Amino acid sequence: MSKTTTKRTLVMPTVAENKRILAAARKDPDAKPLTSAQLNAMVPLKSVRGRPVSENRKLLISVRYSPEVVAYFKSTGKGWQARMDGVLSAYVSRKSTRSQA
Repeated sequence: MSKTTTKRTLVMPTVAENKRILAAARKDPDAKPLTSAQLNAMVPLKSVRGRPVSENRKLLISVRYSPEVVAYFKSTGKGWQARMDGVLSAYVSRKSTRSQA
């Protein structure tokens, strides 16, 4: 029994095939090959995908809140978690200024 692999193999064209492909591309006005400058200006897709890294990184934790609290914040609409974070941040800053005084 032979093993099958799900890995894809990349088959590169031979030099002759590549010359034919480039010649055909040069004849097509809508499919010009990229210039050296264009190729050098390309960046890996991985570097431009996703959300930019925030300076204020947040921690992912698991917390239990009463159903009433969650229902209230959810009823305020989209962005309710950020508003909840704002309320908690304001509470922390009020408490920390009182303890310093």
